[in-house]
Amino acid sequence: MIRLVQLQHPRLERRVAIVDGDVLRLQLDGIDSIYRLAEMALASRRSLARFVASLPTAEALNYDSVYEGRSDWTLLPSFDHPDEPARCLVTGTGLTHKKSVDTRQAMHAKAAGPVSDSMKMYRWGVAGGRPKRGQIGVSPEWFYKGCGTILRAHGEPLDVPAFACDGGDEAEVAGVYLIDAKGNPRRVGLTLANEFSDHEFEEKNYLYLAHSKLRTCSIGPELIVDPAFGDAHGTVTIRRGQKMIWSKPFATGENNMSHTVANLEHHHFKYPAHCRPGDAHVYFFGADAFSFGDQIRMQSGDVMEIALAGFGRALQNPIRIDRSRPKLLTVKPV
Repeated sequence: MIRLVQLQHPRLERRVAIVDGDVLRLQLDGIDSIYRLAEMALASRRSLARFVASLPTAEALNYDSVYEGRSDWTLLPSFDHPDEPARCLVTGTGLTHKKSVDTRQAMHAKAAGPVSDSMKMYRWGVAGGRPKRGQIGVSPEWFYKGCGTILRAHGEPLDVPAFACDGGDEAEVAGVYLIDAKGNPRRVGLTLANEFSDHEFEEKNYLYLAHSKLRTCSIGPELIVDPAFGDAHGTVTIRRGQKMIWSKPFATGENNMSHTVANLEHHHFKYPAHCRPGDAHVYFFGADAFSFGDQIRMQSGDVMEIALAGFGRALQNPIRIDRSRPKLLTVKPV
């Protein structure tokens, strides 16, 4: 299994490295991103895995030093659009995991009656989200998070803005994609992700879901090329200083989801606007566990950690809360 990271040096160009145990092996000069690597693989008419394996490697870096922030090299998000961040669409789907929908049901059942719309949609997915090969399944929930400027790397803080109610972990896997020159979506790989949302705001009313998703989020540190994604198990943890204040196992992968990845991808990329040649996509596949469901309220400086077997090193991000008074934004005519 090939695992890749993106790196930045303050005095050098961005680079891509292959993870080789405790060593990061830098790829050939001139390859500044996994996006560019994928373009080159497409042009060569080889799979990304075979193309990466054929490339020479140069300098080797100590992975521990980079991962722990003790190197001049720093990790970047595991995928992005290196030239135009606005051409990376960051989106996702929810209600794909039973534990997630149980939390949503608890949020909204009182207002919606015995069975919330969230539970109804999850049940639609269970009944029709795993179609036979060649058939189209039921459409999943879908949400927009922002463009590539909201992506954060391992170790970078995830922000709760002054106008927000809260911010909380969502341990997920995201698919990353490049749209080729003919407008066809091409999956580059999968990566660990913290989708990070304002659950307290969403709890007020499910129609606030769209607003609750407009937040920074993180992916990485590693991108996994062509991984197995049938049954994946991991742990999400919250630490406050040296103390672990919450931890929970989670399961993901197609065996644990109400939709197949193919069905999610069909419904995401059936829209022409999502198939513009050259665009990049980061698409979250849904969460199985998050601390808000256990009434955890995080504080500034708390660190969220997501670890998943087979997906490389854990993704860690501190939370940063803006406690200033919200300011009124005014719009003036041209």
